[in-house]
Amino acid sequence: MDNQVLAVVFNIKFIMLHEYDATKDKCPLPLVKMRMMLKKMQYDDTCLIRISDKGSLKDIPKYLTSAGYVFTQRIVDLTSVELSIKNR
Repeated sequence: MDNQVLAVVFNIKFIMLHEYDATKDKCPLPLVKMRMMLKKMQYDDTCLIRISDKGSLKDIPKYLTSAGYVFTQRIVDLTSVELSIKNR
């Protein structure tokens, strides 16, 4: 193999999916744990977090918006929401 082929073979990027089910946790624990996960994330990794606590439902999207994270929200059931956070 020549050097160009070797460069292509070893140019592999692994994208991690971090998950946290915080539906049984109360605020501020989901926010604190999520922030710790976000610090560990690499570029293009995704964090899925499920929340149901009223404080978390308000505080986490507010924090993500103010910190500049790209995220989407999906209603899972009557009491919980799943946030998909992309590290860019």
